[in-house]
Order: sequence, then C-alpha cells, then structure tokens
Amino acid sequence: MIQFGRRGRRSAGPGAVGSGTGDAVDTRPSGSDPAEAVRAESIGSVPAGSSDLTPTGSVPVDGRGTVSTGSVTGSRSTGAGDAPAVRVRGLTKTFGTFTAVDDLSFEVARGEVFGFLGPNGSGKTTTIRMLTGTLLPTAGSIEVLGTDMARRAASVQPRIGYMSQRFSLFEDLTVEENLRFYGGVYGLDAATFAERRDYVLDMAGLRGREGELTANLSTGWKQRLALGTGTIHSPELLFLDEPTSGVDPVARRRFWDLLYDLAASGVTLFVTTHYMDEATNCSRLALMYRGRIVADGTPRAVRAAAASPGNPDPSLEDAFVRLIGAEGG
Repeated sequence: MIQFGRRGRRSAGPGAVGSGTGDAVDTRPSGSDPAEAVRAESIGSVPAGSSDLTPTGSVPVDGRGTVSTGSVTGSRSTGAGDAPAVRVRGLTKTFGTFTAVDDLSFEVARGEVFGFLGPNGSGKTTTIRMLTGTLLPTAGSIEVLGTDMARRAASVQPRIGYMSQRFSLFEDLTVEENLRFYGGVYGLDAATFAERRDYVLDMAGLRGREGELTANLSTGWKQRLALGTGTIHSPELLFLDEPTSGVDPVARRRFWDLLYDLAASGVTLFVTTHYMDEATNCSRLALMYRGRIVADGTPRAVRAAAASPGNPDPSLEDAFVRLIGAEGG
C-alpha cells in the first residue's frame, strides 16, 4: 500500500497541481468550496474499532482525550473480498499552515451503518471527500473496498455511491432526465438502466413523478431523488454527507427508512450528520469535536463511556457534552 508522505507531500497527479510549497492542490470538481469544507476543521485520531463494541466497566480516556469504547474483537481477513469497506491509517489533510484532518485512523466493516457525527465545521466533509477520491490527502493511507485509493481510485469509484449535502441534481432537468444522466455517468447499458430505474423509482417513492421538473420538487423529494441518483448503479458502499440537512423531522424519519432498506440489501452506509438523534440509527459511530474523534463504538458503548455517578444512563447528547468536556470544550 502506498503511504502519502508526512513531510514530503504526495506529488501532484491527475487532477492536482503543485503549489510550489510541496502541497498538492486538488483541482478536480467536488461540488463544494474547500474553504467552506474545512472551516475550523481538524480531525484527530481514533483507534480502529470493532463493529460490535460492548462496554465493560469504566472506559479509559487517553492522553488526547479520546475515549476508547472497546477493542478489536478479532482481525479481519486481508483479502480484498473480505477487507473492511473502509480502512484509514494516519489520514492527514493540511491547507497551507492549517491542519484540517490530523492523523485519522479507523475502519468501517462491510454491511455497517457507520455514523460520522459532529457539529458543523468539524471536518466530516473534508474526510468524506478524501475517502471518495475527490480530494487528495496530505499524508496517510486509504483503502476502500480493499483497494488502495492512492494507486487505483478510478477502479473502485464505480463501486461506490456518493450523495452530497447539496444533492448534486440538475434542477432544469426532470426526475427521469436526472436518472438517465447519472445512469450514463456510470456507464449503465439500456437493459441495466431500465432495471435500476424501476428499482429507484419504487425505492424512493418517485413513481409517477418522472416528468416533474426537479426545480419544482420540495426539499424532501429532491433528497429522495439525490439518493436515487447516488444508487442508480447499485453501489456496494454509499457515502452520504449530511443527507438530512435542511429537511423536516418527518422527512428525515422517512429518509432513514430508505437507508435501512438499502442496508438490509447489503449496502454499506457511511453517513455524516450533526444530528445527535440520528446516531441511534447507526450500528456504530464516531463522535468528533474540534478535530478530534472523542468516541468510537456502538451507540450503547458511547453512552456507557460517558456514564457517571450523577448520570448513569446518559443520552447520546449528554454523552457528547461530557466527552467534549474531556477535550477542554
């Protein structure tokens, strides 16, 4: 596996140009402004966690304030077919003198609904852009579906889906035309597209709205269409960046029902969100604050990590408040 140098930045490759200072500057389209994506962001390290962490007694806090809610219960096969959906080691991203992502390490098992939680500006979008290959890391290594993203990012991208917080829809096209456009982007032949189109229309509840102009859809329906375009090619791994931002609680609940259906079909989900109540929808999660991951484990384990004599059964929101206190917040 190629490691990006900690001091010598990765040399500029396709889509990147040298800045003259050793930093690689990404010039590929991303759908978001890097300055917005990294405001006040710095991601800390997190131990590689198990997909099933059960708290046992008190949970130690290390010198950096990171709560470890368990240990890896067993090593996974290193074969590509059995490798974790995501494996990150020492992931770092700097913009000039600002460190946006700092030595991040974690794994996401196949079939998980993995929640990447934290307040706005905590580095979630910067991380997800590196995981999907649209932003070059400064240092560290990334494997997605057993593939080294430094060497073969293009080969794995057809196997992943991405739903950005801005939905990435063409508002002057109809629902049908958006689906056809993304089907073409992923190179689906006519027969495969017809099959996937029918699946997406039914899955997202868009049947009967094929001819509607996307600009005229409500935010909730645009959200469903964005999910459809992100899954039109039947991805193995789906990244969702703040997918429920800006929609009402009812629409959020319905959207999570759709995600559960996808997970039940075998799709691995990597979801970033700043809504604490959505954490309970995840099989495992990581909590971020001020660039550090302050907890990593199942929702139950994270809550146990923050338990105290005065609050032996904290909510996830209580847990987050207490854990960031360990960071001096």
